[in-house]
Amino acid sequence: MILGGVVPVINLEGFKPGELRVNGEVLAEMFAGSISKWNDAKLASLNPGKSLPDQNITVVHRADGSGTTFIFTDYLAEVSSMWKEKVGKGAAVKWPANSSVGGKGNEGVAANVSRVKGAIGYVEYAYAKKNKIPHLALLNRDGKYVEPDDLTFAAAAAGADWFGTPGMGISLVNQRGANSWPITGASFALMYKQPTDKAASAEVLKFFDWSFKNGKKQAAELDYVALPDSLTEQIRQKVWSQVANK
Repeated sequence: MILGGVVPVINLEGFKPGELRVNGEVLAEMFAGSISKWNDAKLASLNPGKSLPDQNITVVHRADGSGTTFIFTDYLAEVSSMWKEKVGKGAAVKWPANSSVGGKGNEGVAANVSRVKGAIGYVEYAYAKKNKIPHLALLNRDGKYVEPDDLTFAAAAAGADWFGTPGMGISLVNQRGANSWPITGASFALMYKQPTDKAASAEVLKFFDWSFKNGKKQAAELDYVALPDSLTEQIRQKVWSQVANK
């Protein structure tokens, strides 16, 4: 129904949003605890000319199961074989870093990152923006450093093969595209193909149709991205047509 981004956020004095750069492998090592200081050589090599402090990294993660965690760990497993083998992906995982601290909800993670000096965490973009927490710039699949916003989230979805996966259940992490934000995800609406209450099912689809046509402004105000008209039209033709409402 909508697109959004998950962003790595930090509490590091002297760095503006997007000023510090990382790639996927280094980010995975930071969350795994194998990179435990901000002046680690791997971080320094990605940020020439920057004065990185000799400061411990505290990893802040979700204490509850969440789609945010699934998208974030899906990305780490995609770009890091170490993460894929040792931790994996899921709505909840066992965080390996010794310094790991949990927070409930995006708001809990945002609060802990803001409170703990040297912290790194991950939140939905809206929480980073609302709480003015600096984020990291990320190297995407096309070798470009990008920052999170509605344009880079939309770019990640633009080239995705939506109908090549059953139920459109596609992962949008690490998508191709020079402007693509690599930790992007979509929310999904699930419908029965053979509903027991056909009248109710038909009314639900009417609501989704209204949302596609009228919800873009509301989505943008919440820092999400509405699906493009070309895609929602394809959904009407290829997906809703499979729902037996008559």
